[in-house]
Amino acid sequence: MSGFPDIKSKKSLVAKYVTEPLWNKLSKEETKTSGFTLNKAIACAVQFDNQHCGIYAGDSDSYTVFADVFDPLIQEYHGISADSKHTSDMDASKIMGNIDPKAPVKSTRIRVGRSIDGFGLSPGITKDQRLGVESLMKKAFANLKDDLAGTYFPLTGMNETVRQQLVDDHFLFVSGDPNLKVAGMERDWPEGRGIFHNKEKTFLTWVNEEDQLRIISMEKGGDVKGVFDRLARGIKAVGDSVKTESGKDFMLSEKYGYIHSCPTNLGTGMRASVHIDLPGWTKLGLKVLQARCEELHLQPRGTRGESGGQTGVTYDISNKHRLGYSEVELVQKMIDGVNMLYKEDVALCQAHGI
Repeated sequence: MSGFPDIKSKKSLVAKYVTEPLWNKLSKEETKTSGFTLNKAIACAVQFDNQHCGIYAGDSDSYTVFADVFDPLIQEYHGISADSKHTSDMDASKIMGNIDPKAPVKSTRIRVGRSIDGFGLSPGITKDQRLGVESLMKKAFANLKDDLAGTYFPLTGMNETVRQQLVDDHFLFVSGDPNLKVAGMERDWPEGRGIFHNKEKTFLTWVNEEDQLRIISMEKGGDVKGVFDRLARGIKAVGDSVKTESGKDFMLSEKYGYIHSCPTNLGTGMRASVHIDLPGWTKLGLKVLQARCEELHLQPRGTRGESGGQTGVTYDISNKHRLGYSEVELVQKMIDGVNMLYKEDVALCQAHGI
């Protein structure tokens, strides 16, 4: 192994926590599941100068073998203590209320990541393991019933009509992301990757993208509780089906919740978001909206509008946290926060004569 790397992302968490003594201690270590190394883990921080975090895990063992780097980095990023535990709660019946039906919400989307025990994570997964995940998921998807039942579309050998339809539906993930490439997630592309969706196109699973599984529930309008309920049923159905077919469970850590390739997604791995028009907040500007969202534990992003048409007032609003809160808590924060933003937006529109 060569000497201490030149980390280009000087302000990244990797630059802060991968010290020379730690590098000397860990750089020759390799994980059992996929032979992953610290050098591979920090490739993005070494090659790019724009990383905030800059590290990925190649398998679940990465989090233990390289714990001296991962633990403090995860604690700082997520704002958790060294001895914290993570609790999951997917019980949709605990969600209180829903988004105000008068709020101009165009669509709702909630996604989580899941990884299956015994296989590497995308940055380190071997070719055989990746094909093993896909083969297992094909069987698991075939067992889904009722509103969750649907079709799996492998990327390999996909015909143009199917490909175009998935592009039109905004479902297709493509290669070419520089971070994913450098992190090793696009090796053997597109083999072993694919997309499952139900007939109504409201329940999706991406196979072997940044995570082994990205499970997504979405629909038009603002029925967040309904979208979360379908997600919870879908995750359980997929998990039960994987267990039946293979005897394997999803990777779950008492400390870090559901294991993902990117440490920023640890815990729930959940991003619950709505697209909503906020003309009043737009008048005040994105900086002011960002500051307000921070207080509400939310994160705003601009959108291109639902059909590519930019209205200029549509924002993607989602939960900020992943780890240290349960799924129910995060969805509740999102519902309550979006209702508050909408209420304030109505007042802002009146004040500015919009």
